[in-house]
Amino acid sequence: MTDQAVTFINVIEISADQVDEFIEQWRERVALMSAAPGFRDVRLHRALLPDARFQLVNIAHWDSVEACEAAGANPTVLASVSQAERIASASPGLYQVVAECP
Repeated sequence: MTDQAVTFINVIEISADQVDEFIEQWRERVALMSAAPGFRDVRLHRALLPDARFQLVNIAHWDSVEACEAAGANPTVLASVSQAERIASASPGLYQVVAECP
């Protein structure tokens, strides 16, 4: 496999009544991250039920681990993440596709 692309998946625990506030902050972070070298795309998924453990799931694709980590090290992004941590608990990770089905 020559493509070193990675998928960033972040499951977010947050009370349903704070999701809209988080989404506003997320959009600001995405504006920064999407301008970074190696960024491919991102989607934020919202739970359909208010009692779901993970109200939000963020999935982004990057050219490489290094590109994702460099974008995440931006001081403005770090400050925004710190602010988001006041209302949400996130569990981020980087993944590669190992199997798929059409």
